[in-house]
Amino acid sequence: MKSTRVFGSFKRAFGVSTAVIGLVGLLALSGSTASADPAATQHGKKPTVVLVHGAFADSSSWEGVVERLQGRGYTVVAPANPLRGLASDAAYLESFLKTVQGPVVLVGHSYGGAVISEAATTDPQVKALVYIAAFQPETGESAGALSAQFPGSKLGPDTTTVVPYSGGADLYLNQADFHAVFAADVPADKAAEMAATQRPADTRALSETIQGAPAWHTIPSWALVATQDQAIPAAAERFMSARAHSHTIEVKASHAVAVSRPDVVTDLISDAARSVK
Repeated sequence: MKSTRVFGSFKRAFGVSTAVIGLVGLLALSGSTASADPAATQHGKKPTVVLVHGAFADSSSWEGVVERLQGRGYTVVAPANPLRGLASDAAYLESFLKTVQGPVVLVGHSYGGAVISEAATTDPQVKALVYIAAFQPETGESAGALSAQFPGSKLGPDTTTVVPYSGGADLYLNQADFHAVFAADVPADKAAEMAATQRPADTRALSETIQGAPAWHTIPSWALVATQDQAIPAAAERFMSARAHSHTIEVKASHAVAVSRPDVVTDLISDAARSVK
């Protein structure tokens, strides 16, 4: 059930993220009290880390990162991203953030980066943004259009399947292509599990544009560029992070860097958390 119509200006490229289905609602995880990470705010409490997954993912994609952040004494919450469209996904995250007390470090992977860029504009408690192999769109830009500006993505009609449903169309990455496209540095058995249990994204999520000025204009940001990314081109990640003046690191990893390199991802989030006053 492949379709070239959905891609249009995507030029066979757009952003997705990796993970597995298994969690419904949200995964709320409280950090331990012991910590070697001195990121307490002036009120004596560390910021809460909110992790937002992208397309083809759920909160369990952050499992290794959550474990490490908890070990450093952080409270971590990983809400479910509906993946129905940028505007509605951002509105959902805005509502969720209102339930979090105190300062927040907001983290997005892949398409989740677009969601946090829009949602954080309304919440003064969000003190730092972290983009993990993620989109950082400017006003009027979509994830699909951004990815199409640069070569290197293997996502397209040959590697994806569109499944229409009442009111929309869901996009899946073909299981046979899953490992190579964005989880190449994840063990094959784990990648196969992720491929089998992937959550789709409505195609509107990749084509809807940011409305208004994105949050990275006013909130300090950090970014991880995955140099072996076959989903979002690494060149696109570099361009976006440079434009946003993000504190940027480059890691030799696939798009699934939160799964394959949770240590590096955790370190970058901790760096952002230490900036919160």
